[in-house]
Amino acid sequence: MITKALDYGGKKCAASAQHKHHHEARFALGRHMTIEYYDCDHLVLNDPKKVEEIFINAAKESGATVLSSSFHSFEPQGVSGMVIIAESHFSVHAWPEHDYAAVDIFTCGDLISFNVAVESLKRGLGAEEAIVSADMNRGIVSNNGIEKLVPVVEDRSHIYTLSWKKKFELSNAWGLLSSVDIYNCDESIITNADKVREFVLALCEKINLKRFGDCVVVDFGENEQIAGFSMTQLIETSLVSGHFANATKAAYLDIFSCKFYEPREVAEFAIEFFKGSHYKMQVALRK
Repeated sequence: MITKALDYGGKKCAASAQHKHHHEARFALGRHMTIEYYDCDHLVLNDPKKVEEIFINAAKESGATVLSSSFHSFEPQGVSGMVIIAESHFSVHAWPEHDYAAVDIFTCGDLISFNVAVESLKRGLGAEEAIVSADMNRGIVSNNGIEKLVPVVEDRSHIYTLSWKKKFELSNAWGLLSSVDIYNCDESIITNADKVREFVLALCEKINLKRFGDCVVVDFGENEQIAGFSMTQLIETSLVSGHFANATKAAYLDIFSCKFYEPREVAEFAIEFFKGSHYKMQVALRK
């Protein structure tokens, strides 16, 4: 089942305008749907070839005619891509660190099944939930030509910032906590206490956090399942900590500071240092 968002950016206003002409036969040049996919399989989202295969398959299953496709993998992770169909396009941008994919489907014909496409993508991406955040008519044609729609949103005060720094400042937050999980790390690095200390020193310098005292690295774990180093480093603005699991070759990092730093810099520096395959990240503002 597809879930539809009840309120997004003033849709009610647009719906009211369309209701006015409900008795008329309406024609639009295109239909444009945006879908939010949550709790996807992050391994799938990290594989551009797999994502491309999923989107081509969804397009074909929905009844579209596939013409070409182009997908790009970002460093250290993330995928953007588009499938060009005779009827228009399917597009995606994926954030594996958040198990999330933003999808657009645009068609200029009425032979494509949007429901089939949305469900096919949900299965392929391993998503727990698919929410239709917008479903729009594009280029409405009346007897007098193309209608000019009234802007849906005039007050853009609801538009969210895309900057963690701006969000931090606008929220008057006391501190920022980033939890970063790095997977498939180089074992020779995460099992080396000196390398862990080297990482902490380099990270603090990179994001301009002043260390207080020495970095403590201790080998913990009563059995192989939980064995690995645990690390703590006091900083003048709070704490850097982490655990490095031998069994899963994963590094679990937490950086808490009342002074702002860029969370994505932490994740990208960590995945490069520990030579991991991919990462997941959660960011919380502390007030």
